[in-house]
Amino acid sequence: MTARSTVPVTGFEVGDSAPGEDAVADWLPAVVPGGVHESLLAAGRIADPRAGGQEFGAAWVEERAWWFRTRLTVPEHGDRVRLVFDGLDTIADLWLGGKPLGHHENQFRPAVFDVTGLPPDTELLVRFSPPLPAGEQPEGTGPRGPMRLVTGLRKAGFSWGWDFAPRLPSIGIWRPVWLSVEHRAVLTGHHVGLTDLAADHSRATVRLRAEVDTFAAQDAEVTFTLSTPDGRTVRAQAAVIGGVAATEVDLDDPVLWWTHDLGDPALHDVRIELTADGVLVDVVADRVGLRTITLDRSVDPVEPGRFFRFVLNDVPAFTLGANWVPPSPFVGSSDRDLLRDRVRQARDGNLTMLRVWGGGVYEHDDFYAACDEEGVLVWQDFMFACADYPGDSAPFRAEVAAEARAQVARLRDRACLALWCGNNEVEVLHLIRNGGEEHGDWGRRIFHEVLPDTVTEHDGLVPYWPGSPWGEDGVNGVRDGDRHDWEVWHGLVAPGFATGSPDYPAPGDARHYRRYADDTGRFVSEFGILSAPDRGTLDRWLPGVTLHDEIFDRHLTDDPPDKGDALLGVTTGVPSDVDEFADLTQAVQAEGLAFAIEHFRRRQPHTAGALVWQFNDTWPAMSWSLVDVDGVPKAAYYAVARASAPLAVSFRSTEDAVELWLVNNTRAVATVAIDVELGRFDGADWRVERVTGTAAPGTSAVVWTGHVRQDAAHYAWASSPDSAFPDARKHFAELGELEVGDGKVDVVAVEGGLEVHSHGYSYGVRITHPEPTMRLEDNCFDLRDGERRFVRVTGVDPATLTASATTPRARTGKATPA
Repeated sequence: MTARSTVPVTGFEVGDSAPGEDAVADWLPAVVPGGVHESLLAAGRIADPRAGGQEFGAAWVEERAWWFRTRLTVPEHGDRVRLVFDGLDTIADLWLGGKPLGHHENQFRPAVFDVTGLPPDTELLVRFSPPLPAGEQPEGTGPRGPMRLVTGLRKAGFSWGWDFAPRLPSIGIWRPVWLSVEHRAVLTGHHVGLTDLAADHSRATVRLRAEVDTFAAQDAEVTFTLSTPDGRTVRAQAAVIGGVAATEVDLDDPVLWWTHDLGDPALHDVRIELTADGVLVDVVADRVGLRTITLDRSVDPVEPGRFFRFVLNDVPAFTLGANWVPPSPFVGSSDRDLLRDRVRQARDGNLTMLRVWGGGVYEHDDFYAACDEEGVLVWQDFMFACADYPGDSAPFRAEVAAEARAQVARLRDRACLALWCGNNEVEVLHLIRNGGEEHGDWGRRIFHEVLPDTVTEHDGLVPYWPGSPWGEDGVNGVRDGDRHDWEVWHGLVAPGFATGSPDYPAPGDARHYRRYADDTGRFVSEFGILSAPDRGTLDRWLPGVTLHDEIFDRHLTDDPPDKGDALLGVTTGVPSDVDEFADLTQAVQAEGLAFAIEHFRRRQPHTAGALVWQFNDTWPAMSWSLVDVDGVPKAAYYAVARASAPLAVSFRSTEDAVELWLVNNTRAVATVAIDVELGRFDGADWRVERVTGTAAPGTSAVVWTGHVRQDAAHYAWASSPDSAFPDARKHFAELGELEVGDGKVDVVAVEGGLEVHSHGYSYGVRITHPEPTMRLEDNCFDLRDGERRFVRVTGVDPATLTASATTPRARTGKATPA
């Protein structure tokens, strides 16, 4: 007898039929893991629906029934053989050897079937029915469209279209399929977590737990082996009682897991061995980080309300990050290299958290492994978003509970996991639609009973939060809980948010990013400004597109598509072509998000987190992302990275002065030299002074106050003579009014990168992206007259690169809308 073995199931073919019919005329090689769209693309049956105006050419796919077939071969038989589908998307009926095997309707949990005694060569057949019932095809996309008809179906909401994504509902076998050949007993889950940490971090207690199915065993025992990063080995054994083996071990001088800004994301190797009736029958290996994570909601002694801040290993953190959406509408095809590259970009951009948004999918294992390795926390939504759910249905609640058990068991060992969150915007939108009243069960029992009970039972170490936004002192308020700041982008005025008069001079003023300075939220888990992707990305996916033509606006799914023009009108002027749109929207997004992050960080600890909407893109879109669909960072990515550095400085204007703040989100007191420069863009007026700034860990402090003419001709600049923090600068007029002149830059390829030299003041120096895989140490930065900067380059020959300064205004000049 040998330990449990797994046999991948491959060789699938796919074909289609009309719903209700069994005849498949043509079988094609199937992409598994993957889906129907990927298979049709590979066979040349459809054009890529993400490109140009081709989305609607694939609309017929969701109206057909899709069949997958293969033959199963089992090299050996054990006491039990199970067929495991890690992901079926979504309404699936299965047959094995011509006999019904089962039915499954949940994209988010595995389907497992006992196939013990399976003949050596047997046909497996899977049929996916259309995910939307026949005849129920409402007009529109996003949460106001077909999603509301299928909230009882556990499928990714963004499949039906969203304000950043197309309507391309995925169908198929989107995660691996395998046979589990088992002997006597099998490990079904494990949990390794730090439960107690000494205040001085000198000692820790680690809980070791394994769940076991002893289907054909009398006695079973589990051996845990924990190998620390510094070379120590700890072993412990526990008998299996009631399907569980559990014990604890103490560690002296534990090697803790930290986010990358606070320390090293150290990982331990874990080996779990199951012995049944004296025989080794199963082995599982994993890598885990040891840390404590709590959510501090204690009373704020200074401002009315309560904190909302994450505490890692007893250290309160200011959490800087962004919201994560599926990187493709074809959710089974996000390969590990793409996922790891995006997470690495988040880490390199000084982000410490990614929120896996509730309208997408529970991400692939490689995503969470990369977050563990890079020291990036994960706020994990359960997959509910922007619609009422049938919480009064007992069968639906049971299905959700099964899904939650599977996902909690899968993800609970991830060191990166910081929060389980019930949903995205379900309650707040329900209240808006119903005039502030709770009519019916919109999902309350799910988010306040089913999910928290499941998290407590199957995790118990990571906090749970009912929804985002949510708070006990009002949903989406500023005194308690987390909030989504969409008042700015949509130009709304909400009670308790905006100070001053709601009578703005123009719609663009109501949408102006300066309004972020009025937001006193405790944790701002969504806020954003829309922009175009890199021009090269547009050329690859939307060749020949013109500003606000049909294809352009199809890839700008905000409603209405020209909403952002009002903001541009009062900042840069309204662009007249795609090139201007790309440059100006990226400039405004960069300025606005950096402004917001600097404001939120200066407010710590009263504000303790800021998550940009959104980090990445699902398709080539004009969206709120920091990184476009090809992985090319926008100007805002670099601006956010500079504003989010663990040690940073920022300027704040008052009525009669300018303040410089030092923000410290490291674990040590920071005392740094700072060069403060005040000048004119044309160089006619210039002075500089060196000051010393000090800030305790987790604090912000004013380190300099001065006077400068706050007009379109002047700027303030702060830099570190020791490279302790990124440069920061302050302009005193709208972008379109700045008297920056016509700065020019030269670039010279040197070993490892480029040297950029500015002639005149150069705004928004951009190094072009000839390849999406190119990575730059920095980009889209200002340079003063005569300044030189070295930029490290990877992924492309630096000698092929050019750079230019951006003109931060439309060619027609800054507009002044009525």
